[in-house]
Amino acid sequence: MEYQVLQVENGKPIKLWTSGVPVEDDARAQLMNTARMPFIYRHLAVMPDVHLGKGSTIGSVIPTQGAIIPAAVGVDIGCGMMAVRTTLSAQDLPDQLFELRSAIERAVPHGRTSKRNMRDQGAWDTPPASVNSMWASLIPGLDRLTGKYPRLKKTNNYKHLGTLGTGNHFIEVCLDQVDRVWFMLHSGSRGVGNAIGTYFIELAQADMRHHIANLPDRDLAYFEEGSEHFEDYVEAVGWAQDFARRNRAVMMQNVIAAARKVIAKPFRADVEAVNCHHNYVQKETHFGAEILVTRKGAVSAQKGELGIIPGSMGAKSYIVRGLGNREAFCSCSHGAGRIMSRNEAKRRFTVADQIAATAHVECRKDASVIDEIPLAYKEYRCGHAGAKFSGGGRPYPETSGVHQGIIICKRGWNTNFLASFQHVFSKKMVQQFTALAIQRQAILNQEMNAMIVGND
Repeated sequence: MEYQVLQVENGKPIKLWTSGVPVEDDARAQLMNTARMPFIYRHLAVMPDVHLGKGSTIGSVIPTQGAIIPAAVGVDIGCGMMAVRTTLSAQDLPDQLFELRSAIERAVPHGRTSKRNMRDQGAWDTPPASVNSMWASLIPGLDRLTGKYPRLKKTNNYKHLGTLGTGNHFIEVCLDQVDRVWFMLHSGSRGVGNAIGTYFIELAQADMRHHIANLPDRDLAYFEEGSEHFEDYVEAVGWAQDFARRNRAVMMQNVIAAARKVIAKPFRADVEAVNCHHNYVQKETHFGAEILVTRKGAVSAQKGELGIIPGSMGAKSYIVRGLGNREAFCSCSHGAGRIMSRNEAKRRFTVADQIAATAHVECRKDASVIDEIPLAYKEYRCGHAGAKFSGGGRPYPETSGVHQGIIICKRGWNTNFLASFQHVFSKKMVQQFTALAIQRQAILNQEMNAMIVGND
């Protein structure tokens, strides 16, 4: 059998596509709490990148009938991926990749200025025309929403459209197996999505204040279909997901425009495009029933549908084509999956570790990105350790993917890949990077293996 089945007392079964992948005890307990909710439809589906999450388990597919759990969707509503293939090849990229990275950084606001009375560097000061035209189509939906919930007016919405954000959100330029250039990015609904998610999570908990003590976890507070706020939340989350999709589209337009200023050769960037959520809810039909499917860190993989599974920083990413696995509610994993928290990664690793781990990548290599170091994530390869394409995806093209910020031209740990980048790095640099990466990786692998065994 391609999956394992965990029977849950007083709950629905959990089907896990996690063969060869460690599942932390806390994540397993969180899944079991969700499976005990009375409106779960048939079973939960769990992807190989599963790990403990806030509100609900990352890497889980939660089918419900007659109710919806706002905290299961969370506050990064519509978070997802976009990738486009260009007519460029590796040899068309400039020798100095920092220039390309800098151009993209200037074109897309990213990060966040936390000091008060300062302009947020992650928001537009004066949004460009590309934002204005896209925002116009979002105004009617937001007006309906804020007309009923005025608190949501006080959000950074318009000036966040076309911006990246923080955390593990990223933009990258990457190559597939035949050295074709792709642009790829990861982001969601930004400040307005966070505000919508937070508001309705609190509202669900308030609505259930007389019953919340009976829930296995207060984050499982829900709206029943037909209740006062059910349809409002469905509409609000749908709007935020639309914002997220358009946010990625605006960023991609600006990334392409920035690249054209640096790359001498004219190119097209409409050869192929994928834009998919991996943190969202929508109505779908499964096993003959119309239900709500919440994918918390999972990608829709309907038969023939294209999706994106990004790797951790310094690892490969995959474009996949769905196989429509009905037992997984036509879903697949959304990434590598963390093996430690961000705080643990910051305690465990140093800037030197980050430099070694990303020696083959043009990206930031400072203390602020240590929490996204590749070794904070599970190792995965196509067909290795847990059926990366779990709910039914097969490799489409493979790209070389990483996380955090603006990243240019990367390959995986395979030293042959590093050696193939002589058009980017000098031969001596490649040899130095390769030796350093292999040496440091061997040491860290021993530490990781000891930690994983200790957690089993």
